[in-house]
Amino acid sequence: MNRRSTRLVALGVTAGLTALTLAGCSPSGDGGDGDGDVTLTWWHNATSGPLPDVWEEVATEFEEAHPGINVEQTGYQNEELQRTLIPNALAAGDPPDLFQVWPGGELRDQVANDYLMPLDDVLGDTIDSVGATATPWQVDGETYGIPFTFGIEGFWYNTDLFEQAGFTEAPATLDDLNAAVEQLRSTGAAPIAVGAGDKWPAAHWWYQFALHSCSPETLKAAEAEFDFSDECWVEAGEQLQTFIGTEPFQEGFLGTPAQQGAGSSAGLVANGQAAMELMGHWNAGTIGGLTPDQQVPEFLGWFPFPAIPGADGDPTSTLGGGDGFGCSADAPPECAELLEYIMSEEVQKKFAASGSGIPTVPAALDALEDPNLKLVADGLANSSYVQLWFDTAFGTTVGNAMNEGIVNLFAGAGTPEDIVTKMQAAADTL
Repeated sequence: MNRRSTRLVALGVTAGLTALTLAGCSPSGDGGDGDGDVTLTWWHNATSGPLPDVWEEVATEFEEAHPGINVEQTGYQNEELQRTLIPNALAAGDPPDLFQVWPGGELRDQVANDYLMPLDDVLGDTIDSVGATATPWQVDGETYGIPFTFGIEGFWYNTDLFEQAGFTEAPATLDDLNAAVEQLRSTGAAPIAVGAGDKWPAAHWWYQFALHSCSPETLKAAEAEFDFSDECWVEAGEQLQTFIGTEPFQEGFLGTPAQQGAGSSAGLVANGQAAMELMGHWNAGTIGGLTPDQQVPEFLGWFPFPAIPGADGDPTSTLGGGDGFGCSADAPPECAELLEYIMSEEVQKKFAASGSGIPTVPAALDALEDPNLKLVADGLANSSYVQLWFDTAFGTTVGNAMNEGIVNLFAGAGTPEDIVTKMQAAADTL
């Protein structure tokens, strides 16, 4: 944890980083432990697949290139990290130096509480290297986090099971998806796996129906003004309710976790017990990490959420987001150096080649080896509008209420109207 705030205020982040750079990135000799050493704590959400090994290698390489700097990196399950560990550490005044930073409402709250280090003056070139992708990590024109990956959500599916069910092309419309669900029952596998036990994977189904039911203008108004009056928000719940009624998911889906273990929704796809899963761009690596040989299976394919003919939403709109890192406000200047290295072309190519996701530095895109990640990258490039995950865009208060309403709908204990009512009531408290 950070024990060096008093010393760092005196040094100044910019001056400290500049001095280290001029000195060949060597430690200054007056580190936080008083013996010339600096310890950086780094929290991230890599717990499965190839990414934990990538981050461990990055930490080791950084230490070797910076004698006297020790990096303590720790991976936590995403939900625990985002909802509990980081908020509690920030509130207690004892955060890690480098940690996962999500854009949208959470970022705005962290900036308002002076929890994050402004990065433009110390990492301007790095921010420029990712271009407009950094925009969601900015508040009032100032950058507080840098995304190392960004992608869109879609269906990860078993091409062998689809072929067995008589499908040679991915569904292009909601009617096509419904037909695929019905035909896939003949394979003996669950048509779709969902990790509703972790709540947010279930919520993403409503997100997709809202994205394809509401116009981009309506989506923008909702994020800027918390205006949920358009009937499309209730329509999204009605469409989801109808879809759930077709029983497309595995037995016991309400208690199924999403990303961890053979019994998770990703694990069901990995071992052939489910034909597909709606999930973010990182899922190829997660599924690969849950196979016996720890490799992305050859049968894995990807397609975007299908269009809903007649709906107000743009059929080429996509839902997505990314993962970024930021430094705590009182972190030592070496934190920015570590972030700079994580965002280097070298590391971004390593990240891409591992199959963990889509890099944000354009020069690293050619290192993508997974054909499905290339499809995701193409889908992102061809998107007319990209909507951040709704709970991220709306912030924790509205997002938690929204997700609760959606999970209630999945459980048969709520209505489409309840979701919107909960969202508006939460927004009215802000």
